Amino acid sequence: MAKLGVALLFILLNLYTYRYFANEDFIPDRGDFANFPLQIEAWRCTNVQEMSDDILRRLGVTDYLLCDFVNPELEAVANVYVGYHQSQTRDTGGSDNVIHPPEHCLPGAGWDIIKSDVVPLDMGFGGEARRVIIAKGNSRNLVYFWYQSRGRVIARNHEKVLYMFLDRATKRRTDGSLVRFTIPVIHGDEAAAEQVFQSLAQSITPFLPDYIPN
Repeated sequence: MAKLGVALLFILLNLYTYRYFANEDFIPDRGDFANFPLQIEAWRCTNVQEMSDDILRRLGVTDYLLCDFVNPELEAVANVYVGYHQSQTRDTGGSDNVIHPPEHCLPGAGWDIIKSDVVPLDMGFGGEARRVIIAKGNSRNLVYFWYQSRGRVIARNHEKVLYMFLDRATKRRTDGSLVRFTIPVIHGDEAAAEQVFQSLAQSITPFLPDYIPN
């Protein structure tokens, strides 16, 4: 009964926020990912990927970066996805345009989550990320992701949702983004994959505020 009461309270708060507070989103200025640098220090994007129209419709993403970065010095490769949503909406009819949590999408793509932790980020800004090890057959990947939205860097989906409602009511903003790094774990060497993430993330994250407004 307690869970049902919390759920009902959350729904009522949602309806109240959308009905009586800000009705039109404020859209901040930002750069387009088409202009994101493809060469950053020793890292170079060798494969800029484009998603199909069907996937874009399902994601509801406004702008995105999806790229394989390679580093010859480390003999490393990593995939980077940053999806920006200009506005997010959720209504009682079941239609929504919100950032999809990777922990929901990965199993749907055939990946098993075998380890998942929330860890602090040390990228020149405060915040947290979710660190995940995923498996499909004999393949293993290290995945880091976080929600970077309106000046916050958070790892938990429920916090992302709550802040979205709060910021819509107080700032007229629901824009936000998902930042995700995917690194192959070669021969079970998780420490090497961690080194790849740290190197690439330290290189890329200073550029993100130009494309993800605070």
